[in-house]
Amino acid sequence: MINQLGQVMLYVNDQEKARVFWTEKAGFKVIAEEEAMGQKWIELAPEGAQTSIILHDKEVVAKMSLGVNLGTPSLMFFSDKLDELYSEFKNKNVTVGELVELPFGRVFNFADEEDNYFAVMERK
Repeated sequence: MINQLGQVMLYVNDQEKARVFWTEKAGFKVIAEEEAMGQKWIELAPEGAQTSIILHDKEVVAKMSLGVNLGTPSLMFFSDKLDELYSEFKNKNVTVGELVELPFGRVFNFADEEDNYFAVMERK
C-alpha cells in the first residue's frame, strides 16, 4: 500500500548548476550524493521535510530508460511564510511570477536556472 510520496525525480541538464539553485537560492540541503553504474544523483530537501528531490542527469536517464518522461514534474511546494519567501526569491534574482490570490489560497510560480517552473502555495 502506498502511504507517502518519498522522492520526486527531477531530470536536469546540469546537476551542479541545479544543486547550486536548490541549495543557495531555495534553501534546500543536500541529503545524499551517490554515483553508481555510470550515473550520479543528488538528493535534496528542505530542513525536516519528509519528501526529497533527486537530481538526475537528463542525458544519462534518456540513454538508460526508454519511455521515461524527462519533462519537469508539476511540483507544488507549501510555505507558511509565503510573503517572506517571495521577497527572498526576488532578492536572490530567482524568476518569480505574480503572487496570486486563488479560491484555495495564495500562490506564485518560480523557475530554476534551466527554466523549469514550480509553484509555491501558502499553507498555514
